[in-house]
Amino acid sequence: QVQLVESGGGLVQAGGSLRLSCAASGRAFSSYHMGWFRQTPGKEREFVAAISGRGGEIYYADSVKGRFTISRDNAKNTVYLQMNSLKPEDTAVYYCAADSHFGLISVAYDYWGQGTQVTVSS
Repeated sequence: QVQLVESGGGLVQAGGSLRLSCAASGRAFSSYHMGWFRQTPGKEREFVAAISGRGGEIYYADSVKGRFTISRDNAKNTVYLQMNSLKPEDTAVYYCAADSHFGLISVAYDYWGQGTQVTVSS
């Protein structure tokens, strides 16, 4: 099992940047594929980005491509989401997720963090 704790959310003006972090407990972090998802009230959890265990495969949702960057540091058991050129529509609770299988949909992930709020003001 792995436990995930997100941090780095907050309030930022449109055009600004934030970096989210997700720290994982447990061993063999590199064996877990990691994803970032986001959710707003009344909507389904939406895929944002994913990175394979050793970082060789990376995928982004079209809505964030070119603005967000996912990365991981397996020595620190941490995955990051660098978010630049933020827009009000990026406002959501952001979750990191982990699983031994690589996927781009929320049901592919068994382990989830508690979420961190990102609010982008116009």
